[in-house]
Amino acid sequence: MQEPLFEIQEKKTDKELYSYQQGAINQIFEKFDNERDDYHLLYQLPTGGGKTVIFSEMVRQYLKNHSKKVLVMTHRVELCNQTSKMLTSFGVVNKVVNSKANLDDHERYNCYVAMVETLNNRLNDGILDISDVGLVIVDEAHYNSFTKIFKFFENSFILGVTATPLSSNKELPMNSNYDELIPGESIENLIENDFLARAETYQYDMGLTSLEIGSNGDYTVKSSSDLYTSPSMLNKLLEAYTLHSKGKKTLIFNNGIETSIQVYHTFNSAGLPIMHLDNTATKKQRKQILKWFHETPDAILTSVSILTTGFDEPTIDTIILNRATKSLTLYYQMIGRGSRVLNNKSKFTVIDLGNNIYRFGPWGADLNWEAIFKSPNFYIDRIKDDEDIESTFKHELADDIRSEFSKSKDTYLDITALYKDTTFSGESSKVVLEKSIEQHAYICVENSEDVYDALALAKLLKDDIDNRIQVYGKCISKSTYNFINWLKLDYQKKLNAYLRENFDTVFEQIHGHPPED
Repeated sequence: MQEPLFEIQEKKTDKELYSYQQGAINQIFEKFDNERDDYHLLYQLPTGGGKTVIFSEMVRQYLKNHSKKVLVMTHRVELCNQTSKMLTSFGVVNKVVNSKANLDDHERYNCYVAMVETLNNRLNDGILDISDVGLVIVDEAHYNSFTKIFKFFENSFILGVTATPLSSNKELPMNSNYDELIPGESIENLIENDFLARAETYQYDMGLTSLEIGSNGDYTVKSSSDLYTSPSMLNKLLEAYTLHSKGKKTLIFNNGIETSIQVYHTFNSAGLPIMHLDNTATKKQRKQILKWFHETPDAILTSVSILTTGFDEPTIDTIILNRATKSLTLYYQMIGRGSRVLNNKSKFTVIDLGNNIYRFGPWGADLNWEAIFKSPNFYIDRIKDDEDIESTFKHELADDIRSEFSKSKDTYLDITALYKDTTFSGESSKVVLEKSIEQHAYICVENSEDVYDALALAKLLKDDIDNRIQVYGKCISKSTYNFINWLKLDYQKKLNAYLRENFDTVFEQIHGHPPED
């Protein structure tokens, strides 16, 4: 009979626990000592706060003081291997239970690290004896794939750990599987004490009403791809990177492989050092790409959601959200990839091209996780939808177009406010478009020598016209595609006609004299 490997070995790491990490361990063990054996406890700590360090030390202490075993569950291979290595560094001998594992010797171990799907299969087949497991730790506990395992551990203390205690499925709230939440240190406190870097954010006002919501409650890959692979969006991404992060190590998140590939070609054509990574890459390819990314100071890596968990690269300087998401968890995971501190790194850049900051608030905002845990739907139902977000945008002319209207102090017109004033005074809503055409004509004349110059400038106002019509359509509650499209074409025709008929009059009104022949 083989000798058991129960004894705790010497720690191979000089990693010392911070005071907040030791405090968390004390809180958790207090619950373990005082609550029932099958208590389900959830612990929250931001990405980068050291959740794996905390539960590795917990496992070490638990095994020293108890005769039962420990199981740590993860949902991805990378996390499984990383967790096993961390436990080993804390002196905890452990057995990895993955699809290739030989379990003939599993009884010799008192700690298992298991992939959730593999574990489910092994338990259903009766291959793994878990009758003496006293503590189960669930990493990234917000994923619902773990809950099917709980039935096997009816007499075990279950500890779920996550950065965001909000379920990935609205129909399966976390409070239905966990008795209590212990919130850990806040992002702001971790930043103030130099454990995390501070995010400097740049957010762009994005028109996202063309995006569709899928059955999982988030934006579909198809509608996201249609929007984010358009030339205008790819150019916006490149411009944002060039303006805020050129020459800095950058990780770009996309919703869909096609979008990421198009991003790669756009940046590559601009002569920038970029590589693309998605879940179709082989282990060898992934390893090579991540090695290049680590070693190249100005590297740009465009990816799909594969790098949201289990990926630690402290040298990242910029995170670009080239996508929108309805998932608070995903939002925090993506930005968290840039928050690791390193040497003199105390801040990092976030560029948001998906209205995510408008939707969820700034990364690191003071969220009441206990309230979200207790009443998740109350929080979810109050997340702003795209129309609400975009209704607050002030549409400004692009810089290159604005320069053509340099003689105008202001080119903006608030269509919503004008609509309210017009209808309140009893006038027809059509007056809104008439006044808008007059204002557009005025700035065209103001920056022209003759009517031909003004007509040329009017063509540059296409995006501004489109935006005004979109806002107007919402005001009058008529926003069918055909109607809005007809309004845009009609507006341009009327603007051109107004300029031809009234150029001289408006010119004299502005300058005090008629235009020169």
